[in-house]
Amino acid sequence: QVQLVESGGGLVQPGGSLSLACAASGFSLANHVLGWFRQAPGKEREGISFITNRDDDIYYIDSVKGRFTVSRDNAKNTVYLQMNALKPEDPAIYYCAAGPVATILSKFYRTWGQGTQVTVSS
Repeated sequence: QVQLVESGGGLVQPGGSLSLACAASGFSLANHVLGWFRQAPGKEREGISFITNRDDDIYYIDSVKGRFTVSRDNAKNTVYLQMNALKPEDPAIYYCAAGPVATILSKFYRTWGQGTQVTVSS
């Protein structure tokens, strides 16, 4: 069964850190672009980052650049999103997705995880 499973979400205070993991099963992440997305209540899903299969292209949107870091461990078939200096505008359900195209446009991603909740609150 082809699937992605996110983990690592939770509650953190402003300025804190969380590390999300996205584990793949049924297929190899090494052959795919992996994107990270988030959706806050009442807002559209937003692409925030992607990493290509050879790590030769990593992209972040401006609002997370310098705070979030994406990495991958092909041996573990897992991609990570390290989130530092979390802000009140970061809370959302965070999703990972795999696809063939290096883009933050969700329509190009074929396999999606179920999402993990990130809450930032004091």
